[in-house]
Amino acid sequence: MSEITSIEPQKKDKQRCNVYVDGRFYCGIKLEVAIKYRLKAGMQISKSELDKIQLETEKSQALDKAMTHLSASMKTRRQIRDFLAKKGYTDAVSDYVIEKLEYYGFCNDEEYCRAYVKQTTNKGKRAIEADLLRRGADPQAIRLALDGTEEDPKAARAVLEKYMRGKPFDKTNIYKGFKYLLSKGFGYDTAKAAVDSLGDGDEDL
Repeated sequence: MSEITSIEPQKKDKQRCNVYVDGRFYCGIKLEVAIKYRLKAGMQISKSELDKIQLETEKSQALDKAMTHLSASMKTRRQIRDFLAKKGYTDAVSDYVIEKLEYYGFCNDEEYCRAYVKQTTNKGKRAIEADLLRRGADPQAIRLALDGTEEDPKAARAVLEKYMRGKPFDKTNIYKGFKYLLSKGFGYDTAKAAVDSLGDGDEDL
């Protein structure tokens, strides 16, 4: 068993409160729910019981908040889970919300990855993969989105042209531009092809 050590009203929403268990923040719930279940500091309760209380009373509100969050742009499962955690929802509520969103087609890591790969034209495959991993996309979904895709030499050239703008077209800057393309996640061959397309193809890289 655990102990509720504190229940404090939320600063941004006076109708909700934060529940602290064993001295650490655990979840947020409505004040009326805390009153209904007679939650108070010093009360002995299991975390699974708090999970059950929040799931029964706030799953619909959590789903509404997630839908609003999704209205601006697509999100990965991890991004939605992180968003709900910041709102004070437990894993049990997050699991419920994500299951519903996936069922209705509002959350799909494979679709997210495919869309991101399609719209990201200023980075190579390695950089795109790193971006998607940071966004919490499922690794298998990332692989599926990247498999069969080829880096666009024209995209690499556009990035290189922008980098070289206003710089003398000499060996030193060409090499720096090549390294810049590599830092943007483009492969060696793609970066070399972009450099060659701007010069005479004799640069020793």
